[in-house]
Amino acid sequence: MPFRILHLSLPSVNLQRMKFEEYRIAPEVKKSLSEMGLKRPTDIQFKCMPAILNKEDVLAIAQTGTGKTAAFAIPVISYLHERRKIKGTDYIRCVVMVPTRELALQITEVFDQIGKYTGVITLSLFGGVEQDQQINRLNKGVDVLVATPGRMFDLVSQGHIDLSRVEVFVVDEADRMLDKRFIGDVRDLIKFLPKRRQTLFFSATIDSKIKNLAYSLVNNEAIRIQVSPKDPVSKNVSHFVTFIEPDDKRFFLERFIKEHEASKIIVFVRTKVRAERVHKAMERAGVFTLTIHGDKEQKERIKALSEFQEGKYNVLIATDITARGIDVKGVDYVINYDLPEDPENYVHRIGRTGRGRNRGEAYSFCSKEELPLLKEIEAFIEHKIDLIKINKGFYEEVIAEAKSDKLNLEALMKEGEKLEEFIQKKKKKKGLKK
Repeated sequence: MPFRILHLSLPSVNLQRMKFEEYRIAPEVKKSLSEMGLKRPTDIQFKCMPAILNKEDVLAIAQTGTGKTAAFAIPVISYLHERRKIKGTDYIRCVVMVPTRELALQITEVFDQIGKYTGVITLSLFGGVEQDQQINRLNKGVDVLVATPGRMFDLVSQGHIDLSRVEVFVVDEADRMLDKRFIGDVRDLIKFLPKRRQTLFFSATIDSKIKNLAYSLVNNEAIRIQVSPKDPVSKNVSHFVTFIEPDDKRFFLERFIKEHEASKIIVFVRTKVRAERVHKAMERAGVFTLTIHGDKEQKERIKALSEFQEGKYNVLIATDITARGIDVKGVDYVINYDLPEDPENYVHRIGRTGRGRNRGEAYSFCSKEELPLLKEIEAFIEHKIDLIKINKGFYEEVIAEAKSDKLNLEALMKEGEKLEEFIQKKKKKKGLKK
């Protein structure tokens, strides 16, 4: 069943006439939006909210950082709040399916903020932590369940989750959730959902195969909303590429971080091992960073994101586990230390900056071996990435300076060790005299 295309390649619209207070949403939601400093909707919110409030099925496509989570959270919370007044909160009425634990937490936080005065209860559900606490929370009553597939199916099969009265089903990061890794989970979940429901798909990128899968999962003639789909990169992000050889990347990263000490930076690498190696290399250079990747336990990952968000550390080194959906406020720069093997992840990575109405910059370090990946990325986004050429003199200067700093640091460390040894000998002599 084809979607009705509401807006295709929609340019930015004039939002000056539109304010959240003009929408038919609950006053309690309007109050929380006002406290959050949100007065007018973004393009995707402006186009999605009326359709969602009218209980239409929707496939929404827009660049990262354009406010897709709020585009479904605002109308869903408003609707659930009004329904809650009548039916209470003894069953799950909305399920939001996401691919990662970090995204589940992020969306739950948005729901909690927007639903602050409504009493709508949201729970994030994911693996990697003990399930007993989650079960206890479920037993107290939940309106919205934001979940990754694995843990949710575990609890459904154990009888702890009843999905028979779900009214709204949301698939966030739809391109990921409908690919071969997760599509089986999505289809299995739908078996537990009532046929009469509202289905919403949200994504930054989507292809014809995923569209066809989405068609098969909706009950009604759905609305397809696209905002600037021809360029999946947000207009708020300026992105560049520069050619640097693999063994030299650490020197240029060190230089960049030291020149932007007050800035918040996310550095993306290809593997978990690379993340730790780059972390150690920066540590040796006197640059302190956090890492987040799949080998980290959930508590460590949550702590790292929290400390990065709070500004305790300004540099986060990450694998693609954080490339999708994580909205860390105030990220100034994204560095692609390694180019991603999946072109779509390039869009999601650099979308960690320039979010909302903020501006951001992204830089990719590309080696000769990565040129095929660069070509794939440029083919995917359908335009060339601006190239920053590094002249030979400056290139050599950066490497020489970094190596010199390393030698100086090692000399200082040796001096410190000698001083510590001298102090310990003095203490020992004093002890003998006593």
